[in-house]
Amino acid sequence: MRRFSGLLVGLAMLATAGPARAKEETVEAVAKVEASGIVFDRALNGAKAAAGGKSGGLVIESGPKTDFFRETDGKTSYGNAPVLLTAIDNSRPFSFSVRVTPSLIETYDAGALYLWVDGENWLKFAFERDENGRSRIVTVRTHGTSDDNNHDAVASESVFLKVSSDTTSLAFYYSVDGLSWQLVRVFRNDYPARVWLGLSAQSPLGAGNRAEFSLLRLTDASVKDFRKGE
Repeated sequence: MRRFSGLLVGLAMLATAGPARAKEETVEAVAKVEASGIVFDRALNGAKAAAGGKSGGLVIESGPKTDFFRETDGKTSYGNAPVLLTAIDNSRPFSFSVRVTPSLIETYDAGALYLWVDGENWLKFAFERDENGRSRIVTVRTHGTSDDNNHDAVASESVFLKVSSDTTSLAFYYSVDGLSWQLVRVFRNDYPARVWLGLSAQSPLGAGNRAEFSLLRLTDASVKDFRKGE
């Protein structure tokens, strides 16, 4: 989420003096964690996951004042949220979906899905608490600096998030039941042949956040209808 000037003071400890350089070396090898046959063996910021939840998924906990965002001024950035990663062959079609259940206590608390290339190029797709206390679908597309998009408010403790690519188009969808999907955004897939798919929790203004990821599903096919997500 965008951080307005009044909030930047409280987040000063996270801000860099200038734009953080893109760096692949921030992707760290970690002990393998598997859920639904998907192996996560890389991480950002020491992300760890524990088995948990009602559906045998993964739980990720963030520390206080954790986020990924690069301000439009090109000078201020935040990059300390834990992100658990698995490699994706982006030269082939794929779809990934997951049910996200975050503990949304403080503004901007979220559970999120990432597509990560490097520190200056990444996508975040989140279920987040907004400035008015509502649970909302949020996307951030970062290329040097971050855009910021608030989408539908969702009156539910959980939401399904899905990303799908046919190698040319890349799209985000959400669903409250995992059956009927709503398009969030679609754009050109001009990312490298290898990208990292990530799961994350964040708490930019709070004391920490717990996000549960369950019913993970990764396939080697894109959706057939990019408007309907089916």
